[in-house]
Amino acid sequence: MATTSEELQRAARRRRLVKGLLLGGAAVGLPALANAWVRRRAGRLESANWGRPQSYAWRHGEIAFQQLGEGEPLVLLHSFGAGHDSAEWRSAAEILALHYRVVVPDLLGWGMSDKPSLTYDGELYIELLQNFLEDVVEGRPVLVTSGLSAAYGVQLGVDQPELLRGLAMVCPLGLDLHGEEPDLKDALLHRMMRLPILGTSALNVFTSRAGIGSHLRNEVYAAPERVDAALIEHHYQASHEPGAHASLAAYLAGYLNHNVRTVLPRLSLPVWIAWGRQSASPPVDRCDQWLRYLMDADLEVLEGAGSQPHAETPKPFCRRLEKFLEALDESAT
Repeated sequence: MATTSEELQRAARRRRLVKGLLLGGAAVGLPALANAWVRRRAGRLESANWGRPQSYAWRHGEIAFQQLGEGEPLVLLHSFGAGHDSAEWRSAAEILALHYRVVVPDLLGWGMSDKPSLTYDGELYIELLQNFLEDVVEGRPVLVTSGLSAAYGVQLGVDQPELLRGLAMVCPLGLDLHGEEPDLKDALLHRMMRLPILGTSALNVFTSRAGIGSHLRNEVYAAPERVDAALIEHHYQASHEPGAHASLAAYLAGYLNHNVRTVLPRLSLPVWIAWGRQSASPPVDRCDQWLRYLMDADLEVLEGAGSQPHAETPKPFCRRLEKFLEALDESAT
């Protein structure tokens, strides 16, 4: 099978992390001092100043979430990467809240949610999502996912479709990725990233402001000028929250992957797919693979957007998503 852009991106990230590990291993005392300096200078992530901040006491830790608006429920799930959290949905959530009750969580290990030292994997997030919908969200929501969280939404939609009214996926991942068992190189990389000095040094290099800026400009946003200092600073601070490296290391090593190729044909929920025309990872031509399994799904391609059109072009994104939501409302009545 041809090498996919996702695999190439993963190989590039692995090379950057290995470089960081080598730099961290050049000495012992110097990296330890540098890591302490980074911790002090990063500061703490400020509490969200949008929505109504709430929390859910899950069995593995507190889950922070924002709630906005009134009406039929929507649950918005963020993507994964250095400093990713619910803030990517802010602009879209505020628009959608004019007509819907919008719930936007930080998944465990990300944003303002707790960051326990445990093994993060896809099954953990699928369980969290199920419990969150059952315990927190009243009614059957439409689940709106981004990137890898789409795979968790698909699995939940197949296993427990009664929990959802519909599924929306933005630049979804889950068909081209390897499964839950990382290969030997990634397993070794993950173990090294969890080492106190070497791993912390590597992740500090990976999550430097320059590294985050490069990630956002080259892998997330279509228009580099939209990646301003405030956005980089938010990702930087979120990346350096105490405990944040554990979930990031699991993501970078492939432990959060969840392949849905075999279960996707069993998904019976109404599905809406959005893609940024300029998305680098995953590229827009990947939509054909999803439509091969979901022939009745609605597809919208948004111009001038990368892999997060909800963050980059929120107004046209919300207009098109609301058409799908209105059609669901009409079919229900």
